[in-house]
Amino acid sequence: MIFTGRITTVVHRIIEDSVREGSIVLDGTVGNGNDTLYLAHRVGKTGKVYGFDIQEQAIECTKEKLIKEKVVERVELIHDTHTKIQRYVKEELDLVIFNLGYLPKSNKKIITKAESTLDAILQSLDLLKNGGILAITSYYGHEGGKEEKDAVEEVVSKLDSKFYNVAKVDFLNRPNNPPIIYMIEKN
Repeated sequence: MIFTGRITTVVHRIIEDSVREGSIVLDGTVGNGNDTLYLAHRVGKTGKVYGFDIQEQAIECTKEKLIKEKVVERVELIHDTHTKIQRYVKEELDLVIFNLGYLPKSNKKIITKAESTLDAILQSLDLLKNGGILAITSYYGHEGGKEEKDAVEEVVSKLDSKFYNVAKVDFLNRPNNPPIIYMIEKN
């Protein structure tokens, strides 16, 4: 079932439907590495995952998980801002994911911000192949989070429907600012 109450379950269903052996994907915010690891397993030996994070702690934590699972060779971890996606990524992408907010169990003052997030989203859309998916999960229950969520929603809701299908998944009966997923399919 897609709606188990866990936002990661919804995102993983999107990944299952979009990522296969040989896929090229991007995790724009690796965080603690859980999605990056899941993607590395999905792309298989012939695929590739690009993973960005500005925090060295996130990159190191993710690298440890990838080494432990013996999939590190499938992933290029990039300790840099996701606003530089096109500097590092030249291939068309099957899937792009972003988890917006802060690194769990870390400094809550280091957060994703609207300006850089929007830049990274637009760069990702340029690299996304036709039929590709961009999934953005907004964890916005922190200072600055609502402003970023609102900015993202404003931009993605105005994408031309001739070229993009945009959907929103929102847990309406959950308290305390439950995460929201924006899904964009490139036509």
